[in-house]
Amino acid sequence: MEESRSSKGRFGKKRPCEKRTAHLALIQFESVLCDPAANVEKACRMIAEAAAQGADLVALPELFSTGYQLNIVGPRMPDLAEPVDGPTVRALQEAARAGGCYVVAGLALTHGLAGVAFNSAVFIDRDGEVQGTYDKQHLWALERFYFRSGCDCPVFDTDFGRVGVMICYDMGFPEVARMLALQGAELVVCPSAWCAEDMDVWDVNVPARALENTVFVAAVNRFGEEDGLVMPGHTKVCDPRGHVVAELAEEAEGVLHARIDLDALAAARQVSPYLRDRRPDLYNAVLLP
Repeated sequence: MEESRSSKGRFGKKRPCEKRTAHLALIQFESVLCDPAANVEKACRMIAEAAAQGADLVALPELFSTGYQLNIVGPRMPDLAEPVDGPTVRALQEAARAGGCYVVAGLALTHGLAGVAFNSAVFIDRDGEVQGTYDKQHLWALERFYFRSGCDCPVFDTDFGRVGVMICYDMGFPEVARMLALQGAELVVCPSAWCAEDMDVWDVNVPARALENTVFVAAVNRFGEEDGLVMPGHTKVCDPRGHVVAELAEEAEGVLHARIDLDALAAARQVSPYLRDRRPDLYNAVLLP
């Protein structure tokens, strides 16, 4: 699987599945704090390089365009967050169109209200059109002071299958991945800014969310040190059995290439029929505060 090439999103158009394999390129990105122009220029260059190697979908981590350290970035978030038609997304659209690839990228967005930011991810198709956005639902620590939380789980149609998105801390809540799977997601992409001291949890969460939902999970983490916050990477892809099929072991900026075959889902769901054998009638307690 290594080293190769939904319901509609909020703005999305439906595409037929023309094939069932996909070459993922997950960019383990190192950002410059509060410098979107520099980060976007580098990201677009890396997207072009991944597309030239045959990538079908290229993913960038959480808040790639601004950096994550909220002690520094947070107070500037009202100025750094952009609308979905702002310069960062427009540059990503052009990179996707030029490369003929899907792009998933984590960044701070506003949705109609200037100064009201969401920790979001944008999903762009091969034609450079925005299919939709996902807003992080579970805000971590200082994030709740600078972002508003999201409340829906769109799943996006691609020409190889259906793709859902969650962001970083969302991965610690099994309900998010489950909602995506129940809406038909076959691949879940998770842009993240996961810190060094919690990598043991990262190594549990990524395979667990894949196994219990019998989906592929592609978790792309940040790399770098931002004013004492260390993010070591370890970007990885897990298959529907929860096995790690590709990982960047080196703690450095880089790109993880992995080929996945979504036709493998049918067999995995016969062996581990978690979605089929659910008992929603027993789960009322899950909804209680």
